[in-house]
Amino acid sequence: MQFNPPRRRHALLAAVLLAAASPAFAQPASRNLTIGIGGSPTSLDPHFYNASPNISLTMHLFDRLTEQDSQARIQPALAESWRAVSDTTWEFKLRAGVKWHDGRDFTADDVAFTVGRAPNVPNSPGGFGGFVRAITRVEVVDPLTIRFHTAAPHPLLPTELASIQIISRHVGEGAATEDYNAGRAAIGTGPYRLVSYRPGDRTEFARNEAYWKGAEPWGRVSYRFVANDAARTAGILAGDLDVIDQVPSTDIARLRRDNRLSISEIQGLRLIYLMTDFSRTDTAPVLVSDNEGRPLERNPMLDPRVRRALSIAIDREALADRVMEGTARPTGQWLPPGSYSYNPAVEAPRPDPEGARRLLAEAGFPQGFRLTLTTPNDRYPNDARTAQAVAQMWSRIGVRTSVDALPWTSYAARNSRQEFNARLAGWGSVTGEASYMLVNIFGTYNRERRTGASNNSRYSNPELDALTARAAGTLDDAEREKLLQQAVAMVDRETAMIPLFQLVNFWATRRGITYEPRMDERTVAMNARPAN
Repeated sequence: MQFNPPRRRHALLAAVLLAAASPAFAQPASRNLTIGIGGSPTSLDPHFYNASPNISLTMHLFDRLTEQDSQARIQPALAESWRAVSDTTWEFKLRAGVKWHDGRDFTADDVAFTVGRAPNVPNSPGGFGGFVRAITRVEVVDPLTIRFHTAAPHPLLPTELASIQIISRHVGEGAATEDYNAGRAAIGTGPYRLVSYRPGDRTEFARNEAYWKGAEPWGRVSYRFVANDAARTAGILAGDLDVIDQVPSTDIARLRRDNRLSISEIQGLRLIYLMTDFSRTDTAPVLVSDNEGRPLERNPMLDPRVRRALSIAIDREALADRVMEGTARPTGQWLPPGSYSYNPAVEAPRPDPEGARRLLAEAGFPQGFRLTLTTPNDRYPNDARTAQAVAQMWSRIGVRTSVDALPWTSYAARNSRQEFNARLAGWGSVTGEASYMLVNIFGTYNRERRTGASNNSRYSNPELDALTARAAGTLDDAEREKLLQQAVAMVDRETAMIPLFQLVNFWATRRGITYEPRMDERTVAMNARPAN
């Protein structure tokens, strides 16, 4: 693919972008689509960062062996079928006739190359190693058959591979993240081809007419990052945007009343939670001090009594009702009720400020301390507002808390370097079961074993690691669920994190367009359809 277009293609692109500025561009009859998203993608490299905005963006270009539908159920994709040929071997039969955007054939060798690259992307702030951690050897049987060998039984492998986007060896070998961002390596088998990528602004896609599922209805897709809530609402009301996600909670009722628009919603898989720092064990945390501003001699976050005090100081119902305006559900764990491995015995902690003060005193902090809570301000619905509310609740128990709200790109980079002592974060369990967070967030950080890929707080609990590994290797679904529920309870007992609430996902669309809501909150043109 020659990414830098000649003069004639420059003229065509200019004409398309000019049309995008007019209301006619957004009309369903033109078969073009303009999407406004609230989360900022940071790269076109599909293996750079395991974050929902990045994945949503690159799903337009790249496919997976298996994929999850809107209800998080596994479906065939580049793999037509799969089976366990032994306790430690999975065989996948690949789809014939699939072409890369440059016309080359998709083969099993591309899959083998992808599995080798995905966990090894330099400078990744949170990678994909957890999804392929079980694979010890990849065997290419023939161009359309591949086998994955594991050290132990691993029943979740087909589900985990739904999160690995497949790249080609002929383009990807030797390509760095910047080659994807520049467009040189952004060649997939997906429903759209890349036209242009402007980080922090927009990405333009053109339909892949030869897509193996059949061509999408949208000839062009303009995928725009619109961080400001009011600007997204204004954009869809003015007709400049056809679809928006992260519909501001303050605007939902008003948009529902507008007959030019439709709202779609679904209970999501994303947890909004707080995480404290576990990495500083022998030096004073840089963001924690006593009430006079002097550095503390020890990291208070290593004491589970302190973490529990911070947790029970929070009124989650108030956060859900007043800050989130009914668009979230208070929780004590990371999956919604009814999910596989949800533990009904782990409830949302009730607010108990007096109990929190007692725990702080028991831990040696009767006068509390000072703390900075860091949060993104453009990633999750009401993220900075939530952090401000939590800070007030913590200050009432003697933990005088200030809030540092950062743009997502800055937050993500600093978070990967363990620069925060306490932070607001989000995690969507796209596999629909508990091990995804157990492996990636609570698993001890270990590049060789590919655990803890997103464990930026460096929490480590060998007992929890062993329980997670035991569950992952258990073939019986009912027995595996019991083990995972035990792990959920262990996380709660340790207060390894401070869960706040689970989001309900909302999208707004203009008349004539429907959007099938996704539990994994991903915003993709493939879920938007003309209504007539």
